[in-house]
Amino acid sequence: MNDAVPTQSLLLIRGLPGSGKSTLAKKMCQKDAAVHLETDMFMTDSKGRYQFNPKKLPAIHARCEQETRTHLDAGHSVIVSNTFSQIWEMQPYLDMAREADIPVQIIECQGQFKSIHDVPARSIENMRNRWENLPQR
Repeated sequence: MNDAVPTQSLLLIRGLPGSGKSTLAKKMCQKDAAVHLETDMFMTDSKGRYQFNPKKLPAIHARCEQETRTHLDAGHSVIVSNTFSQIWEMQPYLDMAREADIPVQIIECQGQFKSIHDVPARSIENMRNRWENLPQR
């Protein structure tokens, strides 16, 4: 009989809008009982409708980072699915995991589905143009 305690972890899922990030995160949370967070969760109005506001992005990203830290500090595993088009956008999460000695995994989604948030094609193309590949290990 294996009495090993499940290991706490942080999983970052990155990809362009419509690549399958949210869908994958939700499936993985059901399987692993992890907490799923993404900035889009904090962009809803009082009726739960998605309301993108670029002026609020810095505060919303800070909130997602803080929620992640709170859940990690409480001993939960966390899955964060955001675009993370540039490496520096993942750095706060990588730092908090390193500080807490929690393993991190990064998954990159490359599907091409319809964006659930109706992100304009031009915005997706801009994100694609600024995309940074993960460094090779």
